[in-house]
Amino acid sequence: MVFAHVWRPRAAARSSRRGAHAGASVSVRERNACPAVVERLRRRSDFRAAANGARVSGRAFVVQARRRSDDGAIRIGFTVSRQVGNAVERNRVRRRLREIVRLSAAAGTAQLSPGHDYVLIGRRTALAAPFGEMLRELDAALVRIHASGNKGTGSVGRDPLHEAGSPFRSQKPRRKKPLKSPKPCRKSAE
Repeated sequence: MVFAHVWRPRAAARSSRRGAHAGASVSVRERNACPAVVERLRRRSDFRAAANGARVSGRAFVVQARRRSDDGAIRIGFTVSRQVGNAVERNRVRRRLREIVRLSAAAGTAQLSPGHDYVLIGRRTALAAPFGEMLRELDAALVRIHASGNKGTGSVGRDPLHEAGSPFRSQKPRRKKPLKSPKPCRKSAE
């Protein structure tokens, strides 16, 4: 019988417990998949640019996408407004959104394309939505975005009322009503 000396990975060489734990904490599906390079959106201008791109709404979140001019890494941003709830609830929604993107990218099921910016806007229903349903919803939303040729389903023909300089907006300032002078106080006769 021939025995070959097996070298442990570097993490396991430092501490066999820590290395064993790191290897055991990854699922089989994640071990076999090659991870896509995903970066985070951080600047407000990138979020605003993605808001002008394609948009697909779902129950738990809204996905906005924009094609960049370069074929760089996939960039993803997460937004959860105060309307969702207090800070604890908003952070929980944000963590759930980050996790579904991480799992979809690691499994290779997500249709995340290089050279695109994506923004996920969390909704309150993401707190109680089943995790598997959220994964399927993300995959379906990305398929719809890329099938439409980045035109989007909700971004075409936006209401011009909210844009600056809209022709529907009143151009002259509103006239304030004059204040009524208070009625003089009458002293009661004693």
